[in-house]
Amino acid sequence: MAPNPVPMAVSPFRRPLPRPSSSPPSPPDPDPDLLRHLLQLSRDVSPSPPPSWHASLRVGPNFSSVPRNFKQLSLLFEELLRHTRSCDFAMPRSASLCFREMFLVFHRVKALFHDSSGRSRAFHLFRAERLAAELHEQVVDLATLLDILPLAELPVSEDVRDLVRLLLRQFRRSSTAVEPAALSLRRDVLELIAGIERGAVPDRDALQGIFLRLGLDDSRSCGREIDRLERDIGDCAADHRWAPVMVALAGILRYAKCVLFGASIPRSDSSAAAGGKQSSSALENITVPADFRCPISLDLMRDPVVVATGQTYDREPIVRWIGSGHATCPKSGQPLAHLELVPNRALKNLIARWCHDNNVPFDASDRNVTATVTSNNKKPADRDITTLAGTNKAALEAARMTASFLVGELAVAPSTEAAIRVVHELRLLVKHGSDNRAFVAEAGAIPLLLPLLQSDDAGLQLNAVTALLNLSIMEANKRRIMHTDGAVDLFIHILAKGATWRAKENAAATVFSLTTVHSYRRRLGRHPRVVELLLQMARVGPANAKKDAMAAIMGLAGDRENTGRLVEAGVVRAALEVAGEPEAAEEAVAVLAAVAKKGGAEAVAEAEGAVAKLVGVLRRGSDWARESAAAALVEVCRQSGAEVVAELVAVPGIEWVIWELMEAGTERARRKAAALARICRRWAAAVEAERTARYSEMSITAPSTTVS
Repeated sequence: MAPNPVPMAVSPFRRPLPRPSSSPPSPPDPDPDLLRHLLQLSRDVSPSPPPSWHASLRVGPNFSSVPRNFKQLSLLFEELLRHTRSCDFAMPRSASLCFREMFLVFHRVKALFHDSSGRSRAFHLFRAERLAAELHEQVVDLATLLDILPLAELPVSEDVRDLVRLLLRQFRRSSTAVEPAALSLRRDVLELIAGIERGAVPDRDALQGIFLRLGLDDSRSCGREIDRLERDIGDCAADHRWAPVMVALAGILRYAKCVLFGASIPRSDSSAAAGGKQSSSALENITVPADFRCPISLDLMRDPVVVATGQTYDREPIVRWIGSGHATCPKSGQPLAHLELVPNRALKNLIARWCHDNNVPFDASDRNVTATVTSNNKKPADRDITTLAGTNKAALEAARMTASFLVGELAVAPSTEAAIRVVHELRLLVKHGSDNRAFVAEAGAIPLLLPLLQSDDAGLQLNAVTALLNLSIMEANKRRIMHTDGAVDLFIHILAKGATWRAKENAAATVFSLTTVHSYRRRLGRHPRVVELLLQMARVGPANAKKDAMAAIMGLAGDRENTGRLVEAGVVRAALEVAGEPEAAEEAVAVLAAVAKKGGAEAVAEAEGAVAKLVGVLRRGSDWARESAAAALVEVCRQSGAEVVAELVAVPGIEWVIWELMEAGTERARRKAAALARICRRWAAAVEAERTARYSEMSITAPSTTVS
């Protein structure tokens, strides 16, 4: 391509310089300060992509020459700074204006290179033309400024003048051309993606050749590229041309990482454990706040929405839940009055801020204010990587091949160490979307993972139970797990003898997931050890274990047949104890509400301090905890008689607590608070009527007196 010449006498002030995406600071006013800033900026620009990258990833000649040229310009600023320290030199106004404009150009170039340095190789490859055009525009502006810079009026040596003229000629030769090697590599990658879309398994040697040209020569570099590529996909979701290709390449990277370099070594047991409830590889060593995880998928929520009961879920899992025929809230078990989903904007903003602070990819694009579960009006820019992958044929085929390869490797794993690596990769794979979970299960992973729950290796046991937890999110996989011989006994083994508390927590979370199916809830509740071990975990486990154990018990309590077993095992006392711990209070109070509703109201009423504890939750609990506490009190008061109501009314300030909940609680909490207020008023009216009747009876039967 012919170079684009720059006119010799074009004023930079006839056409304003393009605005950067984030405005640079204003240039300093005094000339010495301005020169010092220019000197520092000319030294700060680093080459992008890094020199270590393969030559095929060089976007264009500017990306290697501009940083060198900027450093050479520093000689001009150094010499001018030496002269400005003397009092006999004043910067010409035209030169000062040129340097101020250069300051803005330098800032934009620095920002461009800084942004590019954190991008994936695929980003440079597929957006090469745009990157080259953006840098070319800045080089043209800089050439224009150097052209009109009054060098003759500046006290610099002839060598510096010659250097500036040489740099000007180089800047004039700037173009938007992309290196042929990069274009050739891109064609090969596109052909690879097209072949996978047709269902062809890529040739290993061809795949390795492409990866070497991408500079990916081991499992670690592939992992880093996947992390960066997932972030870039979120930024480029509106690019209808390249975003689908980048999504497909992300799936191929996972497949090739396993095929070419083998399953990766788990970083640590703690990081492996964290993966059970996180949504992307960027979360590998980060603990996601519990309030940011969807109660259904256990993943970080990307699009939180509120259902009719006031509970918040991620949009995709709750749409699947309702679409499969459920008409109840998964967390509270309450019937859904309507199927409208309202975006939880406040929570979404908090999640987006947390993701930004922790360098986790998050698609913060806006959605409609309200939507029903039957609507599907999202634009491509509104989807995260999991949603995009679910509609990308090449990504789906790559995920299917990855699942098949890993399950095949697990079936013939020659040692515990080899099994650890493969199960670790499976755990990472099933964190990403329902399609991956379906492919892994269809490949036959569940019968291979279940026996590993008895492994003596703590890491292998943890990865296996965590993978099963994520697999159990899908309805079809629940059936596969429960229909496997000995599956329930194997989860009981983890609950009783798990090597780590995290393994026990994930086993309890799996039980909770399985209880969403009515027949499995009843089957698990009938097992003599399930309730016993969950209650033991709730009593003696750490905070997260108590939370997961109470959630599993809450799932079991949704069946009336299980209530008697739960009460006999001491669930009321255990729940009252856990209700005093902030981390698990919501689940514990929900257990009390579920037990009271399903026939255990008498047991709750008879427990010492139960009413006082529930009132305390009404005063200070979270929205969901207050809602469950009000529901429990309503059931207990209705089914246990006037003595419980009298105990409730005797609590100081109970009227104000109920009134405040009616005003500021969730919709369900307001209904329950209103019902509680009616119960209290009826009791008070009955007591007053009884007192009046007794007084009247005493007046009638009292002997009359005569006044003499």
